[in-house]
Amino acid sequence: MVFRALDERIRAWLEKVGYSIPTSIQRRTIPKILEGKNCLVIAPAGFGKTLAAILPIFHKIINSEEREGIQLLYITPLRSLNRDIFKRIVELGEEVGIEVDIRHGDTKQYIRKLQAESPPDVMITTPESVQLLLFGKRLREHLKKLKFVIIDEVHELVNKRGYQLSVALERLAEVSGEYQRIGISATVGDPREVGKLFFGKREFEIISVFEPKEFKIEVIYPKPGLEDKKIASKLLLSPKVAYCIRRIKEIVDRHRSTLIFVNTREIAEVLGLRFRLLGAQSIEVHHGSLARDVRVNVEEEFRRGRINGIICTSSLELGIDIGTIETVIQYMSPRQVTKALQRIGRSAHRVGGVSRGLIFTIDPLDYFEALAIRELASLKVLEKQKIEGKPLDVLANQVIAICIDLRDPKIEEVFSIIKRAYPFNHL
Repeated sequence: MVFRALDERIRAWLEKVGYSIPTSIQRRTIPKILEGKNCLVIAPAGFGKTLAAILPIFHKIINSEEREGIQLLYITPLRSLNRDIFKRIVELGEEVGIEVDIRHGDTKQYIRKLQAESPPDVMITTPESVQLLLFGKRLREHLKKLKFVIIDEVHELVNKRGYQLSVALERLAEVSGEYQRIGISATVGDPREVGKLFFGKREFEIISVFEPKEFKIEVIYPKPGLEDKKIASKLLLSPKVAYCIRRIKEIVDRHRSTLIFVNTREIAEVLGLRFRLLGAQSIEVHHGSLARDVRVNVEEEFRRGRINGIICTSSLELGIDIGTIETVIQYMSPRQVTKALQRIGRSAHRVGGVSRGLIFTIDPLDYFEALAIRELASLKVLEKQKIEGKPLDVLANQVIAICIDLRDPKIEEVFSIIKRAYPFNHL
């Protein structure tokens, strides 16, 4: 069993928290990471991907003769996901003597100063904060001994945020030398292409487990009645939207925990206001533009059962631990199959569970698009992520960043760093 290859202190923690048998993705991933291979780890929600990456790296850190500076950067696309991962692994770190800390846009200045003076072994951060870490003189010094980087939810970074990170990872290699890279994702349409974005020309192994997960998706077209027309008049809505709001409120009232996904922050706020006007007191709004304290409070109230519905964007799409989710609702078509599976997969977020979701549509085009997404989801046909070649705005930004990093670099140095990143390898 692969757990036997890990340090006894890690095994003791696993036994303490009740992890006696590794999951299929852990059985395949842990030996590869212990061998030092770069890996892209792909598995459905609830399969223990985070531990599959963290356990062998913690084993290596514990048994390393050199423990100066930051050993592992754990990069996640959302600040809320940062906090959630921090809670999951800090307990393990405390048990085995590894210091874990977090750094992102919400981190207070005095904590940043402490991190610069005495860095943790493991830093959990966002793609944007990686750029800032490279600017700090003392933090750059602490990154010279970096040995590992984990990029979580990589499918969320196949965009310009990811292109920026792709170059930042090469800038990081200029500081620390080569380090082991691990990518983690639940859903990737084209693993080889996505992997190149974060591994560049380096060799990497794709470790994937696609054990069957059942999805039950219902697509609903509004059929407004007299009550909906009254609500529409009261809330200044179309009858079809009023129908959706009424039905969603009824579903939330019947269940202990419901996530209502929308496609934009503006829609989240508008829906939240309409629900309040309709008298819904147990539904709150959650998105990335809200203050940290507000987001954390909504998550905690939901986890404790004090509210039973959250209207959210992608801020709660990525596996943040807010307790058991009974029902998932998508308001309007999610536009993508991967989005639909990721969001509806939040219900029954465990191996063998049946994920159930409802998509409320507001017009014929929305309805037929949602039907097509449901059909493609049933066939497991996912969108292929296309990486844009040579995005010039990213190029300009990173050239300036490298000049700040190196103070007075030669043109050849800048070109060499940029060209190693996959979006720019044809320069």
